[in-house]
Amino acid sequence: MTHSPFRFATAAWFLLFTLAGAVQVQSEAPQQTELTSDDLVMTSTDDETRAVLTGNVVVSGTNMKIVCDRMEIVASRLGDETAAIGEFNGFKYLLATGNVRIVQGDREATCGRAEVLPLENKVVLQEDPVVIDHSSDFIAAGKQLSLFQGERRLEVIEPRLTGPPIKDLGPEAEKNDHPEAVESD
Repeated sequence: MTHSPFRFATAAWFLLFTLAGAVQVQSEAPQQTELTSDDLVMTSTDDETRAVLTGNVVVSGTNMKIVCDRMEIVASRLGDETAAIGEFNGFKYLLATGNVRIVQGDREATCGRAEVLPLENKVVLQEDPVVIDHSSDFIAAGKQLSLFQGERRLEVIEPRLTGPPIKDLGPEAEKNDHPEAVESD
């Protein structure tokens, strides 16, 4: 069992995509991306590199952190075809499973399975997914949640949404709750 951190400096854009494009947050200066786990197995072909991290997986970078039990990353490969591990180019796929927790700014997602599909600009959360926006007290849960990069769009199968309370709009509510409203004659 290996216990050393593994760094992917070129992975920053991909890991930021995980939530940055799907959920708008304040930007901050880019930070190096770091992946740590109990074990790492990395294999390469002529055009692809696959990394499987298991046990206490933690990914941290610019304004985000992902924690899970297992993570699989597939990326295009560049450089010397005879090298044991090639240089990463574009990410094709990321799958995080087992006690997944993704934190970015005031937003937090938990689920059993998070799948990042960069070619579709989409993140799919399954197995009891919940997304919490702590700044607005909004919670989205369901059978499956899909987040879309740059679209501020959320699709939920079998949704359960919770938000902050709204004013009482019933007939017994206080009329003077909206002083800016003007009554018409």
